[in-house]
This record gives sequence, structure tokens and C-alpha cells, in this order.
Amino acid sequence: MKKIYVNEQWCLGCRLCEYYCAFAGTGERDMARALAGMKIHPRMRIEEKDGISFAVSCRHCKDALCVKSCITGALTVTDGMVAIDQDRCVGCCTCVLVCPFGAVASTAHGVMQKCELCVQSSAGTPACVRGCPNGAIVFEERGAAR
Repeated sequence: MKKIYVNEQWCLGCRLCEYYCAFAGTGERDMARALAGMKIHPRMRIEEKDGISFAVSCRHCKDALCVKSCITGALTVTDGMVAIDQDRCVGCCTCVLVCPFGAVASTAHGVMQKCELCVQSSAGTPACVRGCPNGAIVFEERGAAR
């Protein structure tokens, strides 16, 4: 299964991927209008440590602890992708606590969200990958899945 990977040595820490991610979830056509004046809640985020910038996003684990711990069954795995049914999520944050990668976060509405590889869009490539100006974020299949 294809996943998102980051080449940290190419990441500029510009955070454009966060904006593209947040924009992808709006369903709008114009990013400036869609995100104007609002606090964004991207499904992935950039963090920096010791001068190195890297993206934190769902790794779609083969044996996902977040799915196992979800008390409502809002988290499921379909075709290798971990997804959240936000209508079933009660915002208990158990998935946030058990994710070893810090890839699950709360929305402005109190339910959880995480990277779902932009499956809601028909573009075929996640928005963060398309929007990265330096090509640091890639969407590809690599060796054995976790």
C-alpha cells in the first residue's frame, strides 16, 4: 500500500503541506477564501527537532493500536488504510493516547482526525504531497509495512 513518507533533509519547514492538508478537507476550490481568517486543523503537521523539520502523519499501521483501542469502533482499517468515522467518534482521545507516532489529533468540534491519504479527493495523490514546493513529501510504496 502506498503511504506518505518525508525526506527530512529536503523539508524546509515551510508548513505549506499543513495548509494544503487543511484545504483538502474543505471541499472548496479557492484556498485563500477557504482558509481566510480561520485556525487550520490539518490532518498532518510539521514538527522541528534539532534543526530538522519532519512531517507527523498517520502511518496506517498494519496492527494499529488506535483501531484496537477505539471504544466506539469509529476507527477501522479498510484496504490497509486506517480511517475515522467522525460521526461515531465520541472524542474520548483514547486513540490519541495509544498512537506511538502522535498522528491523531482533535478537531475544532472535539472529534478525532488523522491523515486518511486524501481519499475524499479524486486527485489520487494526497494534498500535502502535491503542495510540497521542495518535493520532500512523497506518496509511494516501500518495503514491509509496519
